Amino acid sequence: MAPVLTSRPTHEVVNQAPPLVGHDVAGDDALLTAVTEHGADWVLPELHELGLLAGSAQTAELARLANVHSPVLRTHDRYGHRIDEVEFHPAWHQLMHTAVGHGLHAAPWASSLAGAHVARAAKFFVWTQAEAGHGCPISMTYAVVPALRHAPLLAASYEPLLTSPRYEPGLRLGKAGLLAGMAMTEKQGGSDVRANTTMAEPSGDGSYLVTGHKWFCSAPMCDLFLILAQTSDGLSCFLLPRVLPDGSLNAMRLQRLKDKLGNRSNASSEVEYDRAVAWPVGEPGRGVPTIIEMVSSTRLDCVLGSAATIRQACVEAAHHASHRKAFGTLLADQPAMTAVLADLALESEAATTLAIRLASAADLAARGDADQAALLRIMLPAAKHWICKRTPAVISEALECLGGNGFVEESVMPRLYRDAPLNSIWEGSGNVTALDLLRAIARSPGSLDALRTEFSLCAGVDRRLDQAMKRLWSDLAEIAAGGQVDAQFQARRLAGLLTIVTQAALLVRYAPSAVSDAFCASRLDDFGGFGGPAVSFGMLPRGLDLARVLDRTRPVGTR
Repeated sequence: MAPVLTSRPTHEVVNQAPPLVGHDVAGDDALLTAVTEHGADWVLPELHELGLLAGSAQTAELARLANVHSPVLRTHDRYGHRIDEVEFHPAWHQLMHTAVGHGLHAAPWASSLAGAHVARAAKFFVWTQAEAGHGCPISMTYAVVPALRHAPLLAASYEPLLTSPRYEPGLRLGKAGLLAGMAMTEKQGGSDVRANTTMAEPSGDGSYLVTGHKWFCSAPMCDLFLILAQTSDGLSCFLLPRVLPDGSLNAMRLQRLKDKLGNRSNASSEVEYDRAVAWPVGEPGRGVPTIIEMVSSTRLDCVLGSAATIRQACVEAAHHASHRKAFGTLLADQPAMTAVLADLALESEAATTLAIRLASAADLAARGDADQAALLRIMLPAAKHWICKRTPAVISEALECLGGNGFVEESVMPRLYRDAPLNSIWEGSGNVTALDLLRAIARSPGSLDALRTEFSLCAGVDRRLDQAMKRLWSDLAEIAAGGQVDAQFQARRLAGLLTIVTQAALLVRYAPSAVSDAFCASRLDDFGGFGGPAVSFGMLPRGLDLARVLDRTRPVGTR
């Protein structure tokens, strides 16, 4: 008698983590503590509203579509007329509507509320975790306002539209809201903008005619740009609109869109100016000091964006490990994985706490606090250097926690991995920011005083931190006495040291003891080598409360 064959399923999906959707991205203890401590707790209801939207399945699909369908350049219409438009997938526009509608662009400049810049930073941090690419024009619009105020008449005309909560894509007059960009980089100059060759000639009516080429112009679909161009007085700053007051298109020609490693949803381009009309901003020949105010604000967003990416990667890794089993035990409960996840969580808490502290300094500086402006001057280049450089390492380790599931395009991790290096390049790469830190020390003596005041708030709380601060001041003295060449050689190390010590100081003040203890033990003690964590994540000292650290990384709804 023939055997009876029993039908059995050949494809059962088991031991897979469920999709990470339906959670509140703003349910982040480190973020919420920082926002509250720095006087912006009034934003918490809106922050949670935005967090639920950022964590929704619908937004995740918008992010996917915006990156799969990259922007397309249309230089001419069907009749051969120049239009220089960039087409985006509708998903991009929906993401932009949300960002502008919640004031992530320039709303704080029109607000009288204390903590407005902290609130905006927190919302930017949360919404960046929905999709990072569209943050570029949002960030530049935020940054353009203080620089534009060097030209009061231009600011009076444009600032109400730049701070408007209306997003209206396309090039035309009469829009209810505008977005702004920046164009400095040229192919012969790079970060050495004083070598730029773009020229601006006075036209006799107060405007200038600009001729030249920019090698990188991010978000060329914006309505107006601050640019640098050479004049008879030297390198100067100008406002160059895409649409002129008579409704005609300005002579800003989009040559091509860059084919980039990451940041695929956002357009970056090469542009040429063929006697394009522009108006001066700031003093003639003082273009770099004028536009550097814009650079400072976009650097803050580089820190916020990198901290947000670190947080997102850590949450993805913790979520996966909390649902995936290996050898009969959840990954998150296995000591080796617990150590890795907790170490990544420490990096996230430190980055988030420092990023919001810098936003607080920016908020107070915008209201005239010279000490906070001095603190921002020294800490921003250091934090931008270190946190942005730590991001690719964090993403790589977090991706590995997901194994092969993290290496396929159905996961968000490949997108995070491609995007991770960008904030280190934007607004000054590693050497530029490290050398800018040296300039802050040399030219802004009040910065060191502001730093001492900041550190005094946690003196005597943790022995390891006290020793680290003492060694940092010793290193600062050695660098100051060692001459320019030696100082430049040590600049990167100093940026890392300063950032880590400041992170430790903030965690000692604001984080649970389990977090601050683990951070100081792994970043300040000799185990990791003073000045940075161990070579690989997960190499933590014994005796730490890692369960408490890791618990803070799990998204709300999964704890």
